[in-house]
Amino acid sequence: MTLLWLSVAWVFAAAAVAMLPMRRQYVPGVALLIAAPVLIVMIGMQVAWWAGLLAFAAFVSMFRNPLRYFYARLRGQRPELPDQ
Repeated sequence: MTLLWLSVAWVFAAAAVAMLPMRRQYVPGVALLIAAPVLIVMIGMQVAWWAGLLAFAAFVSMFRNPLRYFYARLRGQRPELPDQ
């Protein structure tokens, strides 16, 4: 039951961060980006592997631009950040 409430709180926090101006999204967005894989693994272990896979798909869909940025940085490129 705790996992359910943590997941719901993460979704509401993500929705609240999305409503912030872009310059204020970075710090809470990174915190959500770090917390998501932990929740996804917990969902996969406690619920079912397919539920974890669905959670992972939702995570990638929501954070596609930051994930593209970090992937480009890992490849040695210098992608541009959006205007603040």
